[in-house]
Order: sequence, then C-alpha cells, then structure tokens
Amino acid sequence: MRPAVKEVVLDRVLKRFGPIVALRNVSARFSAGEVSLVVGANGSGKSTLLGVLGTTLHPTSGEVTYPPLGPACAAVRGEIGWVSHDTLSYGDLSGQQNIEIAAELHGLEPGRAYERVKARFDLGPFATRPVRTNSRGQRQRVALARALVHEPSVVLLDEPTTGLDRSGVGRLVEVISECQRAGAVVVVIAHDPETFEALRPKRFTMDRGQLSEG
Repeated sequence: MRPAVKEVVLDRVLKRFGPIVALRNVSARFSAGEVSLVVGANGSGKSTLLGVLGTTLHPTSGEVTYPPLGPACAAVRGEIGWVSHDTLSYGDLSGQQNIEIAAELHGLEPGRAYERVKARFDLGPFATRPVRTNSRGQRQRVALARALVHEPSVVLLDEPTTGLDRSGVGRLVEVISECQRAGAVVVVIAHDPETFEALRPKRFTMDRGQLSEG
C-alpha cells in the first residue's frame, strides 16, 4: 500500500503574480478525515490557494508540506485528486477513455478502475461518447470520476457542483463523505456552502489573499 498524505500544512505562504499579491502569508493545516470548506468572493485567492495545494503553483515564499511525504514531489502528486473549473478532459475521447488513461497513469488496470467509478458516479451511456458532446453536468461527472479513480489521499474540489443536477449533487456529497471516512484530506471551494453542511466541514474564509478559519 502506498503511503498516504496525513495532512497538508501551509507555513506563511506568499504568492505573487507580478505586482499582484494573490496569497498573503497564509498559514493553515488541512487534516486527514476532515472536509475543509473555503468560501470567499471572486478574486479573493481561492483558486490560487488550490493551485498551491495541488502543486501546480509554487509559492513565492513560504512552505507547503505533505506529512509524511514531505514537500511537493512525485509521490505527493500521485496522491492528489483535483477537479478544477476546467474538466481537464480530452474532448475528442470518451469519458471512459479519459478515466482509463488517468487510471493507467496511476498504475491501475484501466478496465477494472473504470468499472469501479462507473457506478460510484452514476456514469451512463454518455460516458461512451466524446466528452465534447456531453452536457456540462455530464462532463463534471466524468471529471470527478477521473480525479478520484486512484482513490487519492488529497482531494481538491473547485466549485464541484457546477452543472450538476440535484441527484448529481447528492451523489457528490456522498462521495465526499466516503473520501472523508477513508481518511482523505478534502478541501472544497464553494459558492454554495450550505450544500456541504451535512459533512460538518471546517470553514475557512478567503479575503484579499488572507485565509482565516471560521
């Protein structure tokens, strides 16, 4: 069994884009088995925070660590499942093909991995069609299945309810609960925080690049 990330720790993280300060000395701890909900206005730094947590953005200063694996490295990246505003899917491939590619990249048997997530995310016949022909909600289901196919120990979700109907949102909340019970670190950015109240999340507020709990 591969080692799992037990927490993600940010220590005085600053992120600049030229003259723009997107994150201002952010210190926080996101723990395993806990859902952390991040809210805030557009442009407050939420997506930048997720990019830093997901290792696609490097802090200008400060440190991000993933005990027991340490700072960002290949092993850490293999433990991350991320759904962003972009579904990160190949539009000309089917949803199934996108998911199987992700599974293979993580060393899983593609067909078996797909069958596991097919029921979990209620993937219907649309998953056998090119992703570009799917509705926004269908693409979101594929994105969620692709991101979680390898059962990551760090789950990062940026507005994950986008395009989902009521049943899709309900299924999403169930899957997040499953990740929580499995001991994953779960961070959700949401404009609809009430959707996740049943999970009893720890709430954080982002305001002009500063993160505060509560």
